Amino acid sequence: MKKSSLIITLILLLTAGVFSVNAQSKYADSKNINSLIEKKRAYNKHNGTGYRIQLYNGQEGRARSLRNRFQVEYPGVYTKLTYSAPEWKIQVGNYKTRLHADRALNEIREKFSGAIVVPM
Repeated sequence: MKKSSLIITLILLLTAGVFSVNAQSKYADSKNINSLIEKKRAYNKHNGTGYRIQLYNGQEGRARSLRNRFQVEYPGVYTKLTYSAPEWKIQVGNYKTRLHADRALNEIREKFSGAIVVPM
């Protein structure tokens, strides 16, 4: 009795699993989904999604000197100095994923201890 109920339960679970896989596969080729993905990619290109490393947030003089020091130690890395009242921010790099930003942060923190990862 127990074996037969166990076998019936197992067959029902397998059947339900097969139907759920089939239900998902018929929507994978939908033109609407592909259209939404393309729109999202176009939006991301224009609105810049990703991460940067923020080195400093504070007074202008110190911000400018830290930016110059960073540019000497890491030539070729994008740097951005912005003013957001009442403080200046130095953000460096353009990283697509948080993982890439964290890897760069580990290297940068050796020389710039207050650095953090921020979204763009």
